[in-house]
Amino acid sequence: MDYETLIFDKTDNVATITLNRPDSANALDLTMARELVDVSIHCDEADDVRAVVIRGQGKLFCAGGDLSIMAEAGDGAPEVIKRMAGDLHVALSRFNRMNAPVIAAVNGTAGGAGFSMAVATDLAIAVDTAKFVMAYTNAGLSPDGSSSYFLPRRIGDRRARELMLTNRMLSAEEALNWGIVNQVTTAEEFDDAVTKLATMLANGPTLAYGQVKALLNGSFDNGLETQMEFETRGIADMARTEDGREGIAAFLEKRKPDFKGR
Repeated sequence: MDYETLIFDKTDNVATITLNRPDSANALDLTMARELVDVSIHCDEADDVRAVVIRGQGKLFCAGGDLSIMAEAGDGAPEVIKRMAGDLHVALSRFNRMNAPVIAAVNGTAGGAGFSMAVATDLAIAVDTAKFVMAYTNAGLSPDGSSSYFLPRRIGDRRARELMLTNRMLSAEEALNWGIVNQVTTAEEFDDAVTKLATMLANGPTLAYGQVKALLNGSFDNGLETQMEFETRGIADMARTEDGREGIAAFLEKRKPDFKGR
């Protein structure tokens, strides 16, 4: 698959999406937003995609939305923003609701929409030199990219407000301590750590991972009994799958399961 602003690779059931505007700090423009929708639908529909990695080309992960495009649009900036944010939100919804786990490989600074994308994924690994900053209000704007939904759920309301109102910049270690990322590595260890995690997930029970994501997506909105009913139905549905039967058999036979993602 060829894109203008993305590099797409699929190896051993792992899809890697690389944001590829390094001369513009991998900032989101209208083309990248549209292409993210396309690649998210492909990953959602492809049976051979069982884990997804999102990373940046060059030294940065993503600096956010391309403000130069908004400035050039003048009075038409609101329309440009609605198109760009709208497409980004469609892509993030697909990534969030697909069965395959999605990993943010934060290879450098994540600002604005880049921070939002990173926090919207299922898991995140950051290089130890990465920085995280909301940045929106520095430009007189308010957050998008699902950050007002996911950030309070990841780190709590008080800390989310602090990041959005003060634009406090977090180091990679602070992001780890706050629960924004799951792991921090050196630059030398980064690629291996991302590959190891993605490979492990790609060899796992993909449908069960999807059920985990669906359960957690609703856990803040459902009452206790409703959530437990969804849990009951979910685990029963997983017992019907090939991987569910294989997992039970492997446990009883004291061997490693051979999951097929179905």
